[in-house]
Amino acid sequence: MPDSRGTAQQRRPDQQSARPVQIFEVSTLYGAATLAASVDAGQFGKQDAARRILLVSNNAATPEAATRLPTMNGFERLAARFDEIVDWNEAIQPYHPSTWAPLRDEAPVWERMFRHAWGLGSAPVELVVESVHVSPAKALATVFSGSAVHVYADGLMSYGPTRERLPQWLGCRVQRLLHLDLVPGLRPLLLAEHTVPPEAVPDAAFLKVLGELGEAAAGEPELARVARDRPSAVLLGQYLAALGILTPEEEEELHARMLRGAVAAGHSCVVFKPHPTAPARYSRVLEQEAARAGVRLHVLEGPVLAEAVYDRCRPTLVVGCFSTALLTAAAYYGIAIARVGTETLLERLTPYQNSNRVPVTIVDFAVPEPADRMEDAPTVAERAGELGALVRTVGYCMQAKLHPQLRQEAAAWLEDHLGEATERYFKRRRLTALALPGGGTSVRARLLRTSPSARWAARRIRAAQAAVRG
Repeated sequence: MPDSRGTAQQRRPDQQSARPVQIFEVSTLYGAATLAASVDAGQFGKQDAARRILLVSNNAATPEAATRLPTMNGFERLAARFDEIVDWNEAIQPYHPSTWAPLRDEAPVWERMFRHAWGLGSAPVELVVESVHVSPAKALATVFSGSAVHVYADGLMSYGPTRERLPQWLGCRVQRLLHLDLVPGLRPLLLAEHTVPPEAVPDAAFLKVLGELGEAAAGEPELARVARDRPSAVLLGQYLAALGILTPEEEEELHARMLRGAVAAGHSCVVFKPHPTAPARYSRVLEQEAARAGVRLHVLEGPVLAEAVYDRCRPTLVVGCFSTALLTAAAYYGIAIARVGTETLLERLTPYQNSNRVPVTIVDFAVPEPADRMEDAPTVAERAGELGALVRTVGYCMQAKLHPQLRQEAAAWLEDHLGEATERYFKRRRLTALALPGGGTSVRARLLRTSPSARWAARRIRAAQAAVRG
């Protein structure tokens, strides 16, 4: 097992070498699994080609109260691919990983400090990071200002546009986007404005890593107990109330709808995998619903991935909202999947550029509801062509300035799908602002499209109205 502290302060300067260093920043077990699969597949060269540091960051609002990544089932196996582990929270304390970002003028001082603390010497450094537009990834890219950057995306957000334009000093250093092929045939939009080439992590490598996590989780008493009862359906909880998208009561009802959908599909033994930070009362409400429906319900709160549940329990149905684990079930385990609640989220997500919009759109368009005849529904892969056109149109409307080349295609798609599709996936106000089919054609609408001051005034009015309603 690599050094769990990952510090290198004991090395003397004369022991430091110029061997290349690869720093892999990670904050979730799913992300660590993605990196492990990529390393196994040789996407970062041979094992001895560089010194590999796994930089673990806990980005929870209160890191002290959150489950630490190194304590999760399977982490030790994943960490074995790396030479050592460094705790980023400890390295930058008392700052928080999500908010700390050094000034570029200060970068040389910070780089000297980290090179000394981690024993990097004068070795060239490569960074492998997630969410490069925010810290901790952006902080690392600022500190190691001369380093090449590789971005990996461990979920459906890779198919959506970059949240905001990266500064040129950073965008020009990104070498590639590593992503899981969750929707075969669908090309990621993330970082496409910088012509960053996407590169899929091989399915076989990722499946092998998921198998390791399943084996590691076999010793988890709670999961073993659940597996013995052979649940046939898995419900995936998401803590959307924390994002302000749903109220706690609405989220409780969302989970209840998942259960009712599984029961209607003929399942009598169900396991609920809550979000790690969701309150305990969510489970209690679901238990009451299960009692009324007369089904056996297991609530699995142990520190395991949903994929480990798939591996040990072998369910035949997974129900969720827009969790990445929903698509993982279909893509890597061949399990039937169903969605609940996406129509509400499409309406509630604000602003239109919200990074969750593309994941919700993908699931809403390509995944059936529990009440549908799922055996007759086309698979996600079979709908990839139609889905690609929709995602590019949504992506253009989210970030039109980053993807002007998509305008003609987006306008043509909207013209062909006026009506229910445009009303479901697009906001009339957004289409009006971009002068696209489906938008308004009034004098006021034309004024909003052409006058920056009118748009500014409209935003101020909407903000004031929202404040009054809140």
